[in-house]
Amino acid sequence: MVNFTIDEIRRLMDKVTNVRNMSVIAHVDHGKSTLSDSLVSKAGIISSGRAGEARYMDTRKDEIERGITIKSTAISMYFEMSEEDIKEIKGQKTDGTAFLINLIDSPGHVDFSSEVTAALRVTDGALVVVDCIDGVCVQTETVLRQALGERIKPVICLNKVDRALLELQLDKEELYQSFSRTIESVNVIISTYIDEALGDCQVYPEKGTVAFASGLHGWGFTLRQFANRYAKKFGVDKEKMMTKLWGNNFFNPKTKKWSTKATDAEGKPLERAFNMFVLDPIYRIFDSIMNFKKEQTATLLEKLEITLSSDEKDLDGKALLKVVMRKFLPCGDALLEMICIHLPSPITSQAYRSALLYEGPTDDECAIGIRNCDPNGPLMLYVSKMVPTSDKGRFYAFGRVFSGTVRAGMKVRIQGPNYVPGSKNDLAV
Repeated sequence: MVNFTIDEIRRLMDKVTNVRNMSVIAHVDHGKSTLSDSLVSKAGIISSGRAGEARYMDTRKDEIERGITIKSTAISMYFEMSEEDIKEIKGQKTDGTAFLINLIDSPGHVDFSSEVTAALRVTDGALVVVDCIDGVCVQTETVLRQALGERIKPVICLNKVDRALLELQLDKEELYQSFSRTIESVNVIISTYIDEALGDCQVYPEKGTVAFASGLHGWGFTLRQFANRYAKKFGVDKEKMMTKLWGNNFFNPKTKKWSTKATDAEGKPLERAFNMFVLDPIYRIFDSIMNFKKEQTATLLEKLEITLSSDEKDLDGKALLKVVMRKFLPCGDALLEMICIHLPSPITSQAYRSALLYEGPTDDECAIGIRNCDPNGPLMLYVSKMVPTSDKGRFYAFGRVFSGTVRAGMKVRIQGPNYVPGSKNDLAV
């Protein structure tokens, strides 16, 4: 477990450049809460063995009974990145290697879309989860449209890859084509509803903004993990390797040359780099473990430098597969890394979101405070949700401070939902 005190989180909150506020959004039943488990277990809040089954973010009794998320739930997580990975963060300042990630797990059911809106308003980035078998569904499009309308930057996670391998038994090229189609449909939605202020928000696996995962089994990866591995092994540039691992790039093992054609000089078919370097090791692990090839499994584990404890060595079938894949490609690491590298910090995002967040003049002190994310500016706090407490008639207000600092005993002006600028109705102090 991660031993953590409130003071440490408090200190991290002051480093605004290292804060990431993000929500997890998706179509109903695409695996948001299951995937959130992997992130929560990486932060040391639940054990990795329970990740995927605990559905830690479903806190209410009716959510557990029905197996769906009804209310948005928030949690803060601590994540430390290596010096090398921090260099990947482009266009944003950072301060140290520790990050604070405030994650909101939102419902996917169409009837609870107001919960999604409330979650999106207080976040800067979104992890859009898409089932790699079902592809982009109605609600995926709806939540993505909502996110882009709020000027929230998306990153994508294709979930349930284990089903494609175990249930559908797709071969490597079919799986690549299926991924490719899903990513294309997401990009079509993004380009349709994009807000100019956001810039280019389309997602590309070779840039590291797409992750592939299995929330239930707790493993996942972005192309960055594999590029790191191969860059060290072959002594090549990591960025170059990443671009080669997706799209029409084929590697000829005989000539040791790259080509963009699917056949070599003699007309023999070549294997796509993504299939060869990324999917092949995964397929081999699945094949040897699920077909109980003990010796082959042992050799593979040795090659991949995966060590099992004595208890884990006794496992077989799906249980062993889960353990091995979790050690080979831990899901939490891949996703949290992607979130820290590609999603904006409050300082970055409020610069272009302030026009949406504040309805008053764009040059008054409140607007400037929000735009600069200024802790010494006037207090601007947005309450996105009221949470009932155990005391009758009392509520906790759950919100986000966009500028200024909240202190105990402060007098604040509360503008209700029916407040009209200039009038006094629905205004309280």
